[in-house]
Amino acid sequence: STPTAAASGGSGSGSVGQQICVYKKVIIPSSSEGPPRQDITVEDLTPRVNALIKETGLTNGCINVISCHTTTAITINEWESRLVTDVREWLLKLAPPDERSSVPMAGVRYNHNDIDRRPGSDDERERCIQNGWDITDPDELQRWRDQEPINAHSHLISMLLGSSESIPVVDGKMVLGQWQSVMMVDVDGPRERNVGMQAMGFGLVGHGR
Repeated sequence: STPTAAASGGSGSGSVGQQICVYKKVIIPSSSEGPPRQDITVEDLTPRVNALIKETGLTNGCINVISCHTTTAITINEWESRLVTDVREWLLKLAPPDERSSVPMAGVRYNHNDIDRRPGSDDERERCIQNGWDITDPDELQRWRDQEPINAHSHLISMLLGSSESIPVVDGKMVLGQWQSVMMVDVDGPRERNVGMQAMGFGLVGHGR
């Protein structure tokens, strides 16, 4: 997608450069075909973040990275395949799936997954309507319930991990440790996801203009 410049202008100082504030929504393709399996997958976002820094000419400032979903998380840690396996197993022990889910754990049930009792508040009913579901119609209400996943454990894991990270940028590079990477953790996938990235600070005068 094309970056959107929220604000820009000369700083009046050659040592500081041009003010930059650019937001971009990045699509992260699904790592496998087929419907979501409520699996946990990890995607390395570092190359995409570096690409935005280069694209905007950001020299000094920060990059904000935020998940656009309630069942994905953003974190900074080591990108290593066997560690990803450990993370998946550990998180599923912390918040095991509901026995009614596609990956059932016997004896585990969550209130959020009582789909036949939802929406359970005026606030939730209003959010359904705002998102295009006319749940005042009984048939539409049933269609909404039918498409709702049994994924309370995914929401809980996402809350534990957090939805955003802010990374300093100095001299055109993210300030990260040698083994650190910026990662998206999909805890209800795999499926196509969106991540928001915003470059803020100062950069090369006239870069990309």
